[in-house]
Amino acid sequence: MQSKILELIDQKRMVDARDELLNLNVVDIARFLEELHGDTLVFLFRILPKDTGAKVFSYMDSDIQRLIVDGILDNEIRTIVNNSFLDDTVDFLEEMPANVVNRVLSNTDEKTRKLINEFLSYPEDSAGSIMTIEYISLKEEMSARQALKYIKENGTDKETINNCYVLDEYRTLEGVVTIRKLILSDEDALIKDIMDSEVISVNTFDDQEEVASRFKEYDLLAMPVVDKEQKLVGIVTIDDIIDVIDIEHTEDIQKMAAMMPSDEPYLKTKTITLAKNRIWWLLFLMISATLSGMIIRRYDAILSSHIILASFIPVMMDTGGNSGSQSSTLIIRSMALGEIKTSDFFKIIWKEARVSILVRTILSAVNFLRVYFIEKTDIAVASVVSLTLMATVVLSKIIGGTLPMIAKMFKVDPAVMAGPLITTIVDVMALAIYFGLASLILGVL
Repeated sequence: MQSKILELIDQKRMVDARDELLNLNVVDIARFLEELHGDTLVFLFRILPKDTGAKVFSYMDSDIQRLIVDGILDNEIRTIVNNSFLDDTVDFLEEMPANVVNRVLSNTDEKTRKLINEFLSYPEDSAGSIMTIEYISLKEEMSARQALKYIKENGTDKETINNCYVLDEYRTLEGVVTIRKLILSDEDALIKDIMDSEVISVNTFDDQEEVASRFKEYDLLAMPVVDKEQKLVGIVTIDDIIDVIDIEHTEDIQKMAAMMPSDEPYLKTKTITLAKNRIWWLLFLMISATLSGMIIRRYDAILSSHIILASFIPVMMDTGGNSGSQSSTLIIRSMALGEIKTSDFFKIIWKEARVSILVRTILSAVNFLRVYFIEKTDIAVASVVSLTLMATVVLSKIIGGTLPMIAKMFKVDPAVMAGPLITTIVDVMALAIYFGLASLILGVL
């Protein structure tokens, strides 16, 4: 179908192309339009039906949204805003430069402009910044029949009607009732008798990662957002939480790879920005690695006497770093999923100690046989290598398992204590153990 649309565009049959385009899902329309060039893209977008255009616009990349805004009239901007959910409009404006924001705001009514400015004033990554005000609110004294009639009359422009929120005269959140329960209840049943008064909610200033965690914990599709006086100010829906999860996971992966997080897609991020995001951690890790060089120089005499020891340094450092990274990755992921808490600190130490004893036994035994029989070293050197491996694996797994938890205790993102940082710490530790044992067993120093 898309090839047919392209053919119609080439033939300048734009209305026919529009009609074919409308057979696609709005997400697919957005992706198709993003592949077109400037004038054709803007023209096709402008001849879409108003409600469809607004939906398509919300799924477009921010660069394309800006291109469209630059190419359409003020009254068309007003139409997009009026036909979009408020949270989608706010998400769009957060990515735009000041001149675009000012143009959009100047084409909205005073009430909408006030709401948008209020949303934009919430801290980035807070519940308030991702919520929407398109929800259904009911009164306790309503009957199920009255509630369903009200939903039919007012639910068309709401983002979701699955959950309806019960408010008192001061807009204090009293309870929640699902559309399913309304339909299945007696028509004369009062809302106050069928609502659930135990409502799971979040505050406007709660971090979006915490909101996502509560969605997962309680299997929710929507969650009310209240202010400090428990007044309902909006709701967060599952589609926004999916975006949050994607952002937070991307951020964690970047931090675990020793990079500063970036919100921009890779191909759209400037080269200088990518370099800047990486260089600081690389500089820190490079300077930290000088400790390894200092340890090697400290034991220069034993290396001169037993050159063979130098060939096993990579084994010690790599195994230790890999062991620590395994533990830190598991702990960071488990903390993100809420499976473990900082109060489990000593349980983690005990578990990682037991795991490391099993792992080290196998690794050191295999390594001893390799070094002694295949590398043809004497038994003293093989013992040094194997004993170092045993100690390094145990310590690296305990360090890898506990450092993310220590970071969490000090309000630092646990993802920072991953891969490269753990490896740097373990490298220094492995070398100190290695040469310490070599000095003791080989009796050179």
